Amino acid sequence: MPGARETFQEEYFIQSDLLRGFVREIRDIAAGAATPAAALGSMRGPFRRLLADQAWLPEKFRLPAEKSGMGGGIGTWLLYRAADRSLSLSSLVVVPGAVTPVHDHLAWGLVGLYAGTQEECVYRETRTTEDGRCELELVATRQLSTGDFYELLPPENDIHSVRTTSRIPSVSLHLLGRDIGCVWRHQYQPEHNTVRPFRSGYTNAPCEEGPHRDLNKQQALRRPS
Repeated sequence: MPGARETFQEEYFIQSDLLRGFVREIRDIAAGAATPAAALGSMRGPFRRLLADQAWLPEKFRLPAEKSGMGGGIGTWLLYRAADRSLSLSSLVVVPGAVTPVHDHLAWGLVGLYAGTQEECVYRETRTTEDGRCELELVATRQLSTGDFYELLPPENDIHSVRTTSRIPSVSLHLLGRDIGCVWRHQYQPEHNTVRPFRSGYTNAPCEEGPHRDLNKQQALRRPS
């Protein structure tokens, strides 16, 4: 991608040859693709194979978390992030009956179900105002089973919530074109037509602070009218 990026350290939180091979393949695809849409099309095969392999993800990364930026004991486990923070892979663990806040991602990516079942509610913005109010419309409700996955390509399909419908915690894998737990995005309350800046964080990794994060938060605060 054009433009300079801050560089930190590439981080793997799992020692897995399968994961390292997956990341190499994904990074090669991203580097050679003309658009995010084209990249996502080519990433579907490798992502499907990662979802299908039940051996590589340790039990620790399939567990809920007592402290959670998402609330409700939802675990957000970082599995990998690039040195320039242009790519991340994480697992989201939602206990039975729990639901995530309605939120956006502001990033292209693939999200797939690794364990359990979920109900996903997809929204789109219909109106925003200068005083920070935001009206959403529910555009789809989808029942997801293990192995199912979908694309995020903002603004399409970018605002949603998920609820675990299985008797076991649902575990979803999130491959996103940002350091998704550490960027500021938006959390919505459709029943009140409100929206606020939101950062989910990670259960197992800190977020670096600095001017780039402050700028990102200010961008999240500015809403189109």
